[in-house]
Amino acid sequence: MEAVKRAIFPGTFDPFTIGHQSLVDRALNLVDELIISIGINQNKKSYFPLEKRKEAILNLYRDNPRVKVMSYDTSTVDFAESVDARFILRGIRSINDFENEKTTADINRKLSGIETFILFTEPQHRHISSGIVRELLQFNKDISDFVPKETNLY
Repeated sequence: MEAVKRAIFPGTFDPFTIGHQSLVDRALNLVDELIISIGINQNKKSYFPLEKRKEAILNLYRDNPRVKVMSYDTSTVDFAESVDARFILRGIRSINDFENEKTTADINRKLSGIETFILFTEPQHRHISSGIVRELLQFNKDISDFVPKETNLY
């Protein structure tokens, strides 16, 4: 029997945006299972608590058994190995993201042999980032165009 093609999609997802949703939906054409992996970074202050972020993503994918949501506080490659993932999914919005993602992918492959695949953000989502959404929230602006409605974050 062929091994399950499992990938992780690491990030803080604070919050999970329609850009993230697009990457997940497209990645499911390439892998059998995708684990949305919420990284816990003690040095970063989150807008939404971990449980709220996890619940929001679980709401979005509750009917899709191929998508799982987990959190981790280890290195990304250690987490990938712990869940038997062979791939790491990353998305890039611009050329500015490329160099950093390439360097990280090279290091991860050298450390663990785990391959990273990159999907380019669709043009209609290129301007969306979790940081922009957090800023809109701080000023009580409508975020409904940027966050999947199923996440119940607005």
